[in-house]
Amino acid sequence: MKKFILAASLCVSVAVIAQKSESTPQAKAAFAKAYPGVTNAKWEKEDGNYEVTFDQKGNKVSVIYNAKGILQESEIEIKATELPAAVTTYMKEHYKGVVVKSGAKITKTDGSINYEAAIKGKDVLFDANGKFIKEAKD
Repeated sequence: MKKFILAASLCVSVAVIAQKSESTPQAKAAFAKAYPGVTNAKWEKEDGNYEVTFDQKGNKVSVIYNAKGILQESEIEIKATELPAAVTTYMKEHYKGVVVKSGAKITKTDGSINYEAAIKGKDVLFDANGKFIKEAKD
C-alpha cells in the first residue's frame, strides 16, 4: 500500500510539473534553431501560445510560438521616440498627458508590421501606417 501511495504521489507531482511547463518541446526546438546561442531566454504562456523574451545585441526581443513550434510573431522593443509620427500624433491627441514608456515593432509571420505604444497598464496597438487598432491590457 505504501508503494502505491508513493507511486501515486510521484505521478501527481510529475503531472503538476508538466502543467506548469513554460513551453512545448517543439516551440523550444524552433526557438533554438532560429536563435542559436541565446542563453537568457525567459518563457511564459500567453493566450495558448508560448512567448520567449530575451536580449539580443542590446535590444529586448520577444517571439511567440504556438504549441507546434510555428512562429506567430516577433517583437523588438524600440524607444518611444522611434515610433512612427502618426502613432505619436494619435497618442498626443487621444492620451493627453500620458507618457509613452516605450514602444515595440511587431512583425507578423505574413510580414505585416504593427507598432505598440506602452503606457501605464496598457498597450496601444497600431498598424504599419500608424492607424489605431486597439488598446490591450498590459
